[in-house]
Amino acid sequence: MPNNYCVFYVEEPFNEFTAGAIVQKDYFYYKQLRTWKGQDALFPFNDVHDKKYDVRDGSDWDSVLKPRIRERLKYADNLILILSEDTFQSRCVKEEIEYGIGCLKLPVIVIYTELREKKDMLVAGKNDVNFKLHYFWSKLPIFKHLKSQVPVLHVPFDKEMVTKALKKKNFVKNSHIRPNNYMLTI
Repeated sequence: MPNNYCVFYVEEPFNEFTAGAIVQKDYFYYKQLRTWKGQDALFPFNDVHDKKYDVRDGSDWDSVLKPRIRERLKYADNLILILSEDTFQSRCVKEEIEYGIGCLKLPVIVIYTELREKKDMLVAGKNDVNFKLHYFWSKLPIFKHLKSQVPVLHVPFDKEMVTKALKKKNFVKNSHIRPNNYMLTI
């Protein structure tokens, strides 16, 4: 099973053990992926965050946080990017995307939390990407800039769709799929 590195925005400083953590939308959806995995061992989410030591916001950025993020990313086979209305290009998100896509060329599976069906992602009657996706991309200029370098699979937040996306063998590093925007064909 591929190792997934999940990119999600949280306000800093962040502490996952405080009551305010769960109200941070992107973190909530990341935790939902982990919950699905906890409820079903066959759910294909293999979280790199579980494999390496914790990264804490209180640590020094240059000497501790950035190197630990990069080390985790080296163990990943792809990036899972959670995009929501609350997503913002923080220093950490920018580093994860810049290193993961720009340096490691990791394929990306983008999960849109406000979209629930594939039809929400396309222009009605066409196979063109809906303006909503462009809106979400504009929230992360670094992603918008670098995404043309890797294959990107766009998925609404639906357990069945996310499961199928995570099982796609061509959205992992070294799969030789052409960089482009892709949608599930279900």
